[in-house]
Amino acid sequence: MERTLTNFIRALRSSDVRVSTGEALDATRAVALIGYGDRSLLRDSLGCVLAKSTEEKDIHDRLFDLYFSHSDSRTDTASGSPESEADSDAPQSAPEDLVGLLQSGDESAISTALERAAEAAGIENIRFSTQVAYYAQQIIRQMGGEGLQERLLEALQGREPEDEAEAQELIDIRRDLTMRARERAERAFDVFGAGETQQFRDDFAAEKRLNALDRYDMERMKGLIAKIAKRLAVKHSRRRRKRNRGQLDVRRTMRANAGLEGVPFNVIWRQKKKDRPKIVAICDVSGSVAQYVRFLLLLLYSLADAVPDIHAFAFSHRLKPVDDILADNEFEAAMAKIIRELGMGSTDYGQAWSDLKVEHESIIDRRTTVIVLGDGRSNYGDPRADLFRDFAQRAKSMIWLNPEGRALWGTGDSAIPRYLPFCTQMSHVATLKDLERAVDEVLSAYG
Repeated sequence: MERTLTNFIRALRSSDVRVSTGEALDATRAVALIGYGDRSLLRDSLGCVLAKSTEEKDIHDRLFDLYFSHSDSRTDTASGSPESEADSDAPQSAPEDLVGLLQSGDESAISTALERAAEAAGIENIRFSTQVAYYAQQIIRQMGGEGLQERLLEALQGREPEDEAEAQELIDIRRDLTMRARERAERAFDVFGAGETQQFRDDFAAEKRLNALDRYDMERMKGLIAKIAKRLAVKHSRRRRKRNRGQLDVRRTMRANAGLEGVPFNVIWRQKKKDRPKIVAICDVSGSVAQYVRFLLLLLYSLADAVPDIHAFAFSHRLKPVDDILADNEFEAAMAKIIRELGMGSTDYGQAWSDLKVEHESIIDRRTTVIVLGDGRSNYGDPRADLFRDFAQRAKSMIWLNPEGRALWGTGDSAIPRYLPFCTQMSHVATLKDLERAVDEVLSAYG
């Protein structure tokens, strides 16, 4: 596959557009048929081959316009040859040629020379905005900038009026070259680096403690949760499709085709019934835990299309369902209302379990995974572990997500040791990555 197309596909992948090997080969065939001359046709053709959703099409079109905006129509068959690679460390223009080129005003020739220099500088390897200055300098070097600098120094040392005029002219040329090289490096960052920089920031945010986030982090976290929800939905819908196909039942297939001379016209699949996910989230929204609840509920309800059977309850003292609040309000407004109505009282897990027993126990059945998010601190009240045990026996599994580290479980007013024996799993969650892993494990348990 030629380098021009390879680098474009690389840019798409770095921006979270999944391009398989087969799709890359299809793109190669498309380019072989239509060439690079008609950019509009090329854009539409590659978009059909490489983009699989509206979101990916938007990313493709944006990157295409950036990537091909100043590129010449040549392919890189020659530029990828050993000869060109061997010469890549040497400046490509003598200073006289460079000065003449920039003085000519021939934008097409200047653009072509700039692209060749950028390619020789390995511009496709740019990843971070801090590298823009470095790659701009490398482009200048490849175009003969060092020779230009030497010629400028000679002119500055001259004593004649024409030396001063030449020096000023060379300064203007150097400024023009620097501006062009920087613009080219910035454009390369937008194509090759912006996606990976975004991924780096997302990874950093996902590892940041949720109780340490400030309001400036919230918009990024919402976008990140949407990505996580999409990733989990795709992963587990794929698992369900594979599961629904079942396994080949060889014995029954052979019997069913016994009268057909062994030709298996009727294939019998052995299938095992699997429960569809059902999640009941029970969330402590007292002050110490509310921030964690915000992100768990946002993640769960972002999965509503993949896991439609989700129910949420909140409490600090009295427990109430919050499905209607979440359905009828924007998420931030819903969370503010939940915390205002249910998060101001003294925390009492025992009372919350009593409310669940009396009013909502029937919602828990053998298909249900109960997710409890809380620190288990109940102000020394009766934790009603007996009721918690009953819920665990009714449910498919009981998962407890605790924002406190293990070293604090059972200290002070923590009732965690009383609940721990009845939990399928109890995990410490402090970051969005922890929440993603916990929800992933819950969905995986449904096969």
